[in-house]
Amino acid sequence: MRPVYLDNNATTRVDPAVLGAMLPFFTEQFGNPSSMHAYGASVAEAVRKARRQLQALIGAGFEDEIIFTSGGTESDSTAILSALEVMPGRTEIVTSAVEHPAVLKLCAHLEKTRGVKVHIIPVDHHGRLDLDAYRTALTPQVAIVSIMWANSETGTIFPVVELADLAREVGALFHTDAVQAVGRFPIELKSTAIDMLSLSAH
Repeated sequence: MRPVYLDNNATTRVDPAVLGAMLPFFTEQFGNPSSMHAYGASVAEAVRKARRQLQALIGAGFEDEIIFTSGGTESDSTAILSALEVMPGRTEIVTSAVEHPAVLKLCAHLEKTRGVKVHIIPVDHHGRLDLDAYRTALTPQVAIVSIMWANSETGTIFPVVELADLAREVGALFHTDAVQAVGRFPIELKSTAIDMLSLSAH
């Protein structure tokens, strides 16, 4: 019997075109992009090209808004921790009950170690966010809202553009984990109130 792989939301098989595009960087273009020599310069240009491609994919306003991390977990953590740093005096986070563990575990850790108050917004039996609870949680004490764009297990798509608008009304930053959204439908980040977006190549 031929096996059927049904876990593509967790990770996907590498597309042959992607493999072909990446192979040169494992064999010939192996330089450090920070080096001044020709090997480094060619890789640095490849990184710039990748940054421009991502900028176009998510409709970001500026190329230098794209920051590469080791993956979705580091990206989520960087967004939340940096928001707490740049929003002094704001000690609350709003997130949903169905976020990735990268977000929920960090929030639980921050509650224990920094005294941050975390508002966990519930979802209904269809996986939809309780919008009344969300609105109630939004106060001037909120530093950041972190709500995923699309859920990897239920397929629910959250109205993050509207949620970001509401967060901005109280001066909170808005982050979305869009790992399951990017590449599946058009995103034009610069026309929204979304401040930070996490994505992953898998």
